[in-house]
Amino acid sequence: MFDSKRFLTTVTRKPGVYQMFDDQGKVLYVGKAKNLRNRLGSYFRASGLTAKTMALVEKIADIEVTVTRSETEALVLEQSLIKSQRPPYNVMLKDDKGYPYIFLSSKDTFPRIAFHRGAKRKKGDYFGPFPNASSVRDSLNFLQKTFRIRTCEDSVFANRSRPCLQYQIERCTAPCVDFIDPEDYQADVRHAQMFLAGKSDSIIRELADEMDKASMELAFEKAARLRDQIVALRRLQSDQVAESGGADVDVLGVATSGGICCVHVLFVRQGRILGSRSYYPSEKLGLDDAALLSAFIPQFYLGTSRELPRQILVSEPLDDAEALQLALTEQAGKDIQVVHRLRGNRATWVEMAQQAASQNLQSRTASQQKLQDRFENLQEVLRLDGLPERLECFDISHSSGEATVASCVVFDTGGPVKSDYRRFNIEGITAGDDYAAMGQALKRRYTRLSNGEGRFPNILLIDGGKGQVTQAVDALNELGVTGVQIIGVSKGTTRKAGFETLHVVAEGRELVLGADSPALHLIQQVRDEAHRFAITGHRQRRDKKRRESPLEGIPGVGPARRRALLRHFGGLQEIMRASVNELSSVEGVSRKLAQDIYSTLHNE
Repeated sequence: MFDSKRFLTTVTRKPGVYQMFDDQGKVLYVGKAKNLRNRLGSYFRASGLTAKTMALVEKIADIEVTVTRSETEALVLEQSLIKSQRPPYNVMLKDDKGYPYIFLSSKDTFPRIAFHRGAKRKKGDYFGPFPNASSVRDSLNFLQKTFRIRTCEDSVFANRSRPCLQYQIERCTAPCVDFIDPEDYQADVRHAQMFLAGKSDSIIRELADEMDKASMELAFEKAARLRDQIVALRRLQSDQVAESGGADVDVLGVATSGGICCVHVLFVRQGRILGSRSYYPSEKLGLDDAALLSAFIPQFYLGTSRELPRQILVSEPLDDAEALQLALTEQAGKDIQVVHRLRGNRATWVEMAQQAASQNLQSRTASQQKLQDRFENLQEVLRLDGLPERLECFDISHSSGEATVASCVVFDTGGPVKSDYRRFNIEGITAGDDYAAMGQALKRRYTRLSNGEGRFPNILLIDGGKGQVTQAVDALNELGVTGVQIIGVSKGTTRKAGFETLHVVAEGRELVLGADSPALHLIQQVRDEAHRFAITGHRQRRDKKRRESPLEGIPGVGPARRRALLRHFGGLQEIMRASVNELSSVEGVSRKLAQDIYSTLHNE
């Protein structure tokens, strides 16, 4: 039992970070405080704690504190510890990838516009950030239709001898074959830059002047194209809640209900809303909306590659706004403000974010309840003593035995647990042997779980019939795994959805559920996700293999020898036709290596 009274007498009143541990030494929660003694004392008061906070306090076996020079320094350290240790009671943001951008090259005579994510190493302009890849592609689609700038890779552009399909459907002016003058192309690029910089009004005035001039010169085709560009820009403008002055802000609205949280973020650049995205952080302490935002903002921005806007607009007043501003300013190298009191368009944006958070939370709550009902129905039809809290499903994918991949997907009562998904590249089996592939994947997965890599599921779903199920039983028996219910899911005689046969190993029975069964719908959802995940992995592996040269992977044939072989013979086809003697005549290729190359290329 943790002696809180004795501990609190030793705690400083300085700012710092505290870590709470359970009796096994695992971190439960990481927090920061301006006054460590006051903050930690609030956890052990006699009344006023939420049920979730009381559940945390009951598990505390030890607390460690780290004193810092300021609250801002504590905030930065707190986020570093949260991201490295991932405590179960902290607000956790699962998706912290960098945002995508639109890239416009500057070194080319005919610049390229493209999707970009990651380090900004190439010379050119980067516009964004956008909330997700689909927002970037929508914008690129508009720019292609309106300004007809090329999106092809430089290697493709440099080697074309005739226009591609993009020219045929009027999404490119074919600069690769000189169908447009560099000056005209640069004018389109400049207009695209102005649009991405939020200067649509200036573009429209300029295009209108050019259209009038083209009409006066009887260049009606050019005038019609300029008119279409103006119409497209006007139509897009009518859908925007814009602000003069080119504001760069992120707008955060928050909603909580039934233990589920939603933070909706609007991304405004150059006074225009580029897009938005909802996040559902894990939160186990029942925080109010303001406290949730205070925990979300540093998780979202600190220690990431995200580009910080000048202002972050929030729907709730934050107690630690000053510390947040200082930490964000230090990271960004520019003044960052966290603002609550707003008027005009900015108040409208906050209201939009707040409404979106509430609506999306309602939809997610309804979906969660539906999923909970499906789990409860599954418990009923399988006659289980308790609710199954974790399901795993395996599937196999290949093309006539090529590039076999096994997938493992995980679901709990909250839906897919994508961080626990796994793929297995299957090697060393007869091509097309699904039984052996399933056995190999199961042994590899459950060996790792037995070694403590993750949690065992309550139910293991196998996409297949008795053969695949037998592999699962043998694999788990061999590893000494117990307490996992194995269910085979076969398509039945009609092979149509809704007529699946369930092979319940523990009871030695087959079960056919009605097409309207919530339990069957859950099994179908998990099975289909495993199928999708397996096919995606298989296609990636197959396509990668087909892009590789057959020379790759031959022991002793590195980049230098591959280059020497290709230079000597002029191409792969001639290497394939070459004899061992001809191969050994290449500089750096011995007789033995030539024999190895020949045998590998001819499957001998």
